[in-house]
Amino acid sequence: MLCYPGKHPIKNTPLNWLLVTGYWLLKKYMIKKILIANRGEIAVRIIRACKDMGIKTVAIFSTADEEALHVKYADEAYCIGPPPSAESYLKYANIVAVADFANVNAIHPGAGFLAEDAQFVEICEAHEIKFIGPTVTNIATMGNKVKARETVAKAGLKLVPGSRSGRRRGSKKGTVDTAEEAVQLAEKIGYPVGIKAVAGGGGRGIRIAENRPSLLSLFHTAKAEGEAAFGNGDVYIEKWIEEARHIEVQVLGDTHGNVVQLGDRECSIQRKQQKLLEEAPAASISSKLRSEISKAAAKAAKAIGYVSAGTVEFVVDKDDNYYFLEMNTRIQVEHTITECITGIDLVKEQIRLAMGEQLGYSQSDIQFQGHAIECRINAEDPANNFMPSPGLVTAYHPPGGIGVRVDGYIYTGYTVPPHYDSLVAKLIVSGRDREEAIARLQRALSEFQIEGIKTTIPLYQDILHDERFRNGAIFTNFLEK
Repeated sequence: MLCYPGKHPIKNTPLNWLLVTGYWLLKKYMIKKILIANRGEIAVRIIRACKDMGIKTVAIFSTADEEALHVKYADEAYCIGPPPSAESYLKYANIVAVADFANVNAIHPGAGFLAEDAQFVEICEAHEIKFIGPTVTNIATMGNKVKARETVAKAGLKLVPGSRSGRRRGSKKGTVDTAEEAVQLAEKIGYPVGIKAVAGGGGRGIRIAENRPSLLSLFHTAKAEGEAAFGNGDVYIEKWIEEARHIEVQVLGDTHGNVVQLGDRECSIQRKQQKLLEEAPAASISSKLRSEISKAAAKAAKAIGYVSAGTVEFVVDKDDNYYFLEMNTRIQVEHTITECITGIDLVKEQIRLAMGEQLGYSQSDIQFQGHAIECRINAEDPANNFMPSPGLVTAYHPPGGIGVRVDGYIYTGYTVPPHYDSLVAKLIVSGRDREEAIARLQRALSEFQIEGIKTTIPLYQDILHDERFRNGAIFTNFLEK
C-alpha cells in the first residue's frame, strides 16, 4: 500500500505509484520561497524576478544594510551580522540558520560572495535547500583556473601560452611553485606575463610582470594575495596579451544535457581588470569571429554538462586569435544587456532550470535583435584616482524613456556604506543598432542625477565622446591610453 500525504492508503498500482512519485518529485523541486544570499542591485534584481513568478522572497542583511532597498522589497528580511562580509554575507552558518528558520526551499547566491563557492552548495544540499546555480562539479571544475584550462583544452578550445597551456608546460599540476620556475617560463613565452591566482575571479588575483625584476617581486605578492583573498596561494603564469579585447559569451544549460549560447558581450573597457562598460553584441569583432567564439563557448559548457546560467570568457589579440580565459559559473553583473538583445529573463531561467525544467528551446530558436550597452555606476570619484565615495545620497533621479533601464539599490536619503563593492546602479540602454544605443546612453547619462556622492557618470560621458569608442577600437588598456 502507498500513503499519499494527508490521505488514506491507496492501492499499489503502477498508475498510483506514478502519481505518488510525481507528487514527491514536484514537492522536492518546486521552488516556493527563495532566500537571496546577496545584497545591492543584484538582490533587488532577483527579488523582482521572484515576484514576477509568484515566489516568496527572504532577504538577508548586515547591520550596515538595514535600510537597503532589497530589505524593503523582500517578503521577509533578517539581519545576519555586522558589516564585515566575513561575519555576515560570507558566514555559512548564519545564512543557513535563517534559511531553516524562514522555511525556504531554495537559495539564490546572486553574483559574488558565495555564488561560486562549491562548499556552500554542498552545505545547502545537506540541508535539503536547492542551490539556484550550477552543480558542485561545475563550480569546482571551472573555479580552479588550472583545472578549467585543462578541461576546455581537452574539448578543443585554444589556451593562452603559459604554464601547461594544454601542452604540459610548467609543473605537472599546471601551477608554478617558485619564482625561479616562473622566470624560466616567462623567458620562454616572452614578457609581459600575467601571474594569476588559481582560485581568482572577477578581475581579482592578477598581477602583470613586464620584466624579470617585476616578476620576481610580484610573484610572491600574487601568492600572498591569493591565499588571503581565496584561501589558495597557488598561481599560474600565462602570456599577457597587449591590445587585447575581452569577449564573453552567455550560456545556459539544463539538467537534461541541453546547452545554448545567448550571444557575445564586449567587456574590454576596464580599470584594473574590473569591467566598467559592456555592450552586446561586441563591436570589435567580425561576424566570422563571433560565430567561432560562440560555438567554442557552447562546446566548453557542453563538455562539463553545465547547468544554469554561466559565462565563458575569451581574450582576443590584435590578429583575431582568440583564447579561453575563464568561465564564471554564476549570473554576471552584465547579464542585463544579453536580456535586452534576446528577450530572455536570465534570472527567471536560473530559477526554472533549478526546478529541473528543460530549456524548452534550441539554439535555432534564439533570435538576436538590436544593440545594448551597460554602464556600471560606481560610487567613486574618477577625477580623484577613482577614490571610493560612500555617504549620504541627497538626491537621486534615474533617467527614463524608451530603451532605458536602471537596476540599482539606492534612493534619496540612503547612505551608501563603505564596506562593500562600490557599484550602486547599472544604466542599461538598448536601440535598433549601436548608434541609436549610444545616442540613448548619452541622453540617459545627462538625465541621471545622483547627488551627495561622487559617481562614474562623468567618466562614461567622456568615453562616449571618444572616437576610438565610436569606431569600436576598444581594448582592455583603453582607459590607460
